[in-house]
Amino acid sequence: MVRTPALSVAAALVLVAPASAQDGPRMALEPCRLEHPYGLGSVEARCGRFSVPEDPGNPAGLKIDLAVAVIPAVSAQGRADPLFLLAGGPGQGAREAFVGTLGALGGVRRQRDIVLVDQRGTGDSNPMQCDLPETLEINPSPERVRELSEQCLAALPGDPRFYTTSVAVGDLDAVRAALGYERINLYGGSYGTRVAQHYLRRYPDRVRSVILDGVVPPAMALGPAVPLDAEAALQAAFARCEANPACAKRYPGLRTGFDALRARLDQEPVTVRLPDPSTAEPGDVEFTGDHLALAARMLVYSDSTAALLPLFIHEAQGSGNFAPLAAQAEMIRGQLEDALAIGMHNSVVCSEDLPFVDLEAVDRDALARSFLGDGMLEALTATCAVWPRGPVDDDLKQPLKSSVPALLLSGEFDPVTPAANATEAAAGFSDHANLVFRGQGHIQLGLRCAQTIIRQFLEAGTAAGLATACVDDVHPAPFFLNFNGGTP
Repeated sequence: MVRTPALSVAAALVLVAPASAQDGPRMALEPCRLEHPYGLGSVEARCGRFSVPEDPGNPAGLKIDLAVAVIPAVSAQGRADPLFLLAGGPGQGAREAFVGTLGALGGVRRQRDIVLVDQRGTGDSNPMQCDLPETLEINPSPERVRELSEQCLAALPGDPRFYTTSVAVGDLDAVRAALGYERINLYGGSYGTRVAQHYLRRYPDRVRSVILDGVVPPAMALGPAVPLDAEAALQAAFARCEANPACAKRYPGLRTGFDALRARLDQEPVTVRLPDPSTAEPGDVEFTGDHLALAARMLVYSDSTAALLPLFIHEAQGSGNFAPLAAQAEMIRGQLEDALAIGMHNSVVCSEDLPFVDLEAVDRDALARSFLGDGMLEALTATCAVWPRGPVDDDLKQPLKSSVPALLLSGEFDPVTPAANATEAAAGFSDHANLVFRGQGHIQLGLRCAQTIIRQFLEAGTAAGLATACVDDVHPAPFFLNFNGGTP
C-alpha cells in the first residue's frame, strides 16, 4: 500500500564521503526532490540506490535495490552523526512517510544530515505490494482473506520470506557503511521503534542515541491488543467530552449514541452520496457498522481529529447526516491502501507477531465487546495460515538492555501503542527519558514541544538533564461544537 514519491533528478552525480568515511563500497547520490504524495510540499535531497541480496544467505543470488535519500545538514561544519528516520506500518516507506514532517526537524537539519531508507519491500525498495479489489468490504470473511492473500503471494515481485525486521537491520547497517557514517542516531515511529531497537541490539557500537516515538517493546506481539487499545482511546475521548461542560451539553449520551449507531448500521447500512476524491463526481457509497468502526478508530489516532468525533456522531445520529463519517472512512481507506505495502506488512506480522501469540489465551469475549470486534485477529490468522514465515533472530523478542541514550515519547490516549509500552521498553535503557504527552494520540513528532526536546537530546547525547517542562503545557485540541470550531 505504498506509492513511490516523485523524484526530480538532476544529471550530475555526487559521491557521499563524510570525514568519517570507512573503507568499503560507496553509494552514488544525485540531486533529487522528494514530493509529498498529496502535493503538500517537497524537499531537496540527494537520492541513490543500494543493491543488496534478497536472501542474505545467498549473496550471489537475486539482488534488490534499496531507495535512499539524504537531506544534507545546512551547516558546512555539521555533526558527523546523522539522524536516520525509520517508518512505521509495518509497510510504510520512509521517504514518503517523512517528507511531510521534515519541517518539524528543521533544528536538527541545521547540524545533522537526515537519512531516509525505504525498508526492503516498501516505498521504492522492491515494494511488496498487493492490489486489492476496489469493492472489497472492510471486514471480509476469513475465507475471503485467505483467497486474497494467496492471490497477493502469487503476484509479489520477490520472496516474501526475506522481508522481516531481522533482515532489514542488516540492510540498514550496509547503507550506513556505504554512506560513510561511523555512528548514527535513530528515530523510529511505531513499528519503526521495533526496527530501531533491533538495530541497536545487532549494532550497538554504531548507535549514538535512539528516539522511540509510539513504542513497540521487543517482547510485544502486535495484533490481539489492538482492538482493546483502540477501545480505551475511544472511551477516553468520550470521557473527555463528558468532563467538558460545553461538550457534554452539546452531545449528551455520546457513548450510548455511538453504540446504538453501530448496532443500527450493522443491521441496516445506509447509502451516502459523496464526491469522488479524484474526479469530484458524486457517487453512492454504502456506509456500514464496519465503516463507522474504521472512521472512529482512525479519528482517535490524533487529538485534532478526535475533536471532531462527537460532532460527526451527533450529525449521523441526530439528523441522519452520515456524510462526514462516510467521507472520513473512504478517505482513510484510500490513504491506508496507498501508505502500506501489504505484502511486506504480512511478512513482518506473520513471522514476528502471530507466531508469538497464544491464541488459546486470547480473551475473545473482550475483543467482541470492543467496537472493532475480533475481525482483525481473524483476518490476521487467515492471512498467516498461507503466508510463509521468514528469518527471525532468536533474540528479537528478548528484552533489550542498553547504555545508549534513549528518548521515549508517548501519547496519553494512543490507540495502538499506549504509554505503558514505553514504560516497559524504558526499563532496558540505563540512560533514558520517558515522556507522556497529555491528551495526545499516536506519534508525537508533530508537537513543537517534542521537536524542541528531540533537538536538545541529540545535541546533548544524553537523556540526563533534559529541559522537559513544555510537556506540562501540551493539551488536547478542543472539541468541535459545530463545523465552525471548538470549545474554548
